[in-house]
Amino acid sequence: MSRSGAAAEKADSRQRPQMKVNEYKENQSIAYVSLRPVQTTVLIKTAKVYLAPFSLSNYQLDQLMCPKSLSEKNSNNEVACNKTKIKKTCRRIIPPKMKNTSSKAESMLQNSSSAVHTESNKLQPKRTADAMNLSVDVESSQDGDSDEDTTPGLDFSGLSPYERKRLKNISENADFFASLQLSESAARLREMIEKRQPPKSKRKKPKRENGIGCRRSMRLLKVDPSGVSLPAAPTPPTLVADETPLLPPGPLEMTSENQDNNERFKGFLQTWTGMSKPSSKNTEKGLSSIKSYKANLNGMVISEDTVYKVTTGPVFSMALHPSETRTLVAVGAKFGQVGLCDLTQQPKEDGVYVFHPHSQPVSCLYFSPANPAHILSLSYDGTLRCGDFSRAIFEEVYRNERSSFSSFDFLAEDASTLIVGHWDGNMSLVDRRTPGTSYEKLTSSSMGKIRTVHVHPVHRQYFITAGLRDTHIYDARQLNSRRSQPLISLTEHTKSIASAYFSPLTGNRVVTTCADCNLSATLFNLTSFKKYIVFLTRHNTFTGRWLTRFQAMWDPKQEDCVIVGSMAHPRRVEIFHETGKRVHSFGGEYLVSVCSINAMHPTRYILAGGNSSGKIHVFMNEKSC
Repeated sequence: MSRSGAAAEKADSRQRPQMKVNEYKENQSIAYVSLRPVQTTVLIKTAKVYLAPFSLSNYQLDQLMCPKSLSEKNSNNEVACNKTKIKKTCRRIIPPKMKNTSSKAESMLQNSSSAVHTESNKLQPKRTADAMNLSVDVESSQDGDSDEDTTPGLDFSGLSPYERKRLKNISENADFFASLQLSESAARLREMIEKRQPPKSKRKKPKRENGIGCRRSMRLLKVDPSGVSLPAAPTPPTLVADETPLLPPGPLEMTSENQDNNERFKGFLQTWTGMSKPSSKNTEKGLSSIKSYKANLNGMVISEDTVYKVTTGPVFSMALHPSETRTLVAVGAKFGQVGLCDLTQQPKEDGVYVFHPHSQPVSCLYFSPANPAHILSLSYDGTLRCGDFSRAIFEEVYRNERSSFSSFDFLAEDASTLIVGHWDGNMSLVDRRTPGTSYEKLTSSSMGKIRTVHVHPVHRQYFITAGLRDTHIYDARQLNSRRSQPLISLTEHTKSIASAYFSPLTGNRVVTTCADCNLSATLFNLTSFKKYIVFLTRHNTFTGRWLTRFQAMWDPKQEDCVIVGSMAHPRRVEIFHETGKRVHSFGGEYLVSVCSINAMHPTRYILAGGNSSGKIHVFMNEKSC
């Protein structure tokens, strides 16, 4: 029997789960009782352990057991425990309706605590209850909760000190928020926002007494101090550049706009007529040394007597007469004017004559290489005229009212044939040898716009054109009406090109002026059509809207030196070598403006610079003054 009983007892022990009851340690140094659960060891998968908060007022730690009704009230106790934790961390905002909720929570807490007490009293002796009651009394006295039982409307019988404190706080918070009347204030604000605002009433103008309003200026009323109305001021006529009428075709009489003395004007015409013989170019000497060239430039000065006011608008073109005895300067202006200035005439105001052969800017101006008494001028208005001082007329060389001209040059040394560039990219070959009217051959180029045209000084069948961002060299014998292809394209620049010119003696160099603030000097062999070296020099060419664009030109006496204006302060005109080095700077107290267009005498050391107000500044040797 003993063996069989032992075997049965052993089998029964295998079927029943073995578990450790959660152990709790009590900290006697503080008022509250701290509970710390110990990990439960489960030997069988079907066993479960339920943990729930409960009061320790009537239990002993070593005799705790889970009550039978614990699983049934687990959900209610978890809600109470969560609310307890929230109360410890922060104070919740409870609306006024929480009064009813607090009474329900109170009854639920009382029922759960009474059930726990009923089952636990069966297992604990009276001595444990006495000890725990003593600790609760100490805790409540330290927390200052002795007055909780006196709170009206609350029954704290059968609850722990923590629960009584919590219910008291809930009740006080509910009373406080009810006194603020937040719900009523929110309702009133909502009604105020939803209510549509009435439209603003327009301000009523004050009534005028006796028809007299605010005081106004008599000048604005156009009334003099005595009360008499002033006459209406005449409106000045408005001039629009696009609506400027073209001058009639045919020859125009050479009449001066600024001189009324006929005798003096006849003497001026005789002076120009006497210089009809062309001067021999000094090409045998070749290039002079830089040292001697600098010495001659250093002797050139400017004075008050060599500054002239010639035209009313900006200077667009300039030319120096090749005379060896007199200093004569021709200027082309913005408003179609052509000014002629004789620097040897005194007083200097008597040596300036202004004519009006065009209706739009004169962009190109040359003295005829065959007859220096003839001056040819080209304008945006589509006309090319020749001023003949011997007959005192401006005869018409070429006219095209459907297109605007930009530049021209002589294909033949006797000035019988010309190449004319158009702004729209077309080119015209003009032959002046036809009696009556000039023969015209209109051709198309591969460029979208042409700004300058310049013929090679040695091989005159070649010419160079400057366009938007490239420079092309063409052969006049291969031009066609459809689309002419260039022989060489120079594309060293990235922005708009203002001008391109061959060197004066050999033509093996090309200088270009561009809006990217670079001066380019290109060396190439025209026979093999190959470029050799390209020199780039940084130079400020940004003139803006109101100044004429810079155009760098070669010195006719020096093959490798370039003349160009400058934006630097103090104002100056600079000369650069083809290598990019500065050779000389012209300046002085009488040069106070930017000279965009400059011209050098072909044989003498005389430099003339024109600005955007119609003035010319002349630098010359003291011997020539």
